[in-house]
Amino acid sequence: MFISMRPKAGALILGIALVVFTAAGVTPGASSSGRYVGSAECQDCHETEYENFKQYSKKAHAGESIKIMAGDLTRQELEECYACHVTGYGKPGGFVSFEETPELADAGCEACHGPGYDHVESGGDPYLIKGDLEVSDCETCHNAERVAAFDYKPLLFGGAH
Repeated sequence: MFISMRPKAGALILGIALVVFTAAGVTPGASSSGRYVGSAECQDCHETEYENFKQYSKKAHAGESIKIMAGDLTRQELEECYACHVTGYGKPGGFVSFEETPELADAGCEACHGPGYDHVESGGDPYLIKGDLEVSDCETCHNAERVAAFDYKPLLFGGAH
């Protein structure tokens, strides 16, 4: 009888945890500190994903595109580029400049998965980062306006991992 109660106890504990997190304003997949760490911090635990991202994803080198174009852009245009081509621009702890925050100078892991400091510091708690992505997560940058302007197709997980 004790063994048959374990699944119920596990479900009860999970249910209580969700209620506590919700009451405390903690959403699974959300960082409470909002601090970014840069993609290099991801590689020890997510080696295959990190290597695939660095090798195949255009996002892993997105900051270089901005550097190439910067001289021809107004400050407003440059800020629009930063919104999608770097990590955390305009957010607390996000990209500030290529000199001040070089670890955030590309659209890295945290551009899609959210700030990673809490996840890293916890030893990988999955509740502190957005693990499973959906197309709607991509549409901040891969929206109809940008697709039309730059003539590219949004591909979920295209070249990342």
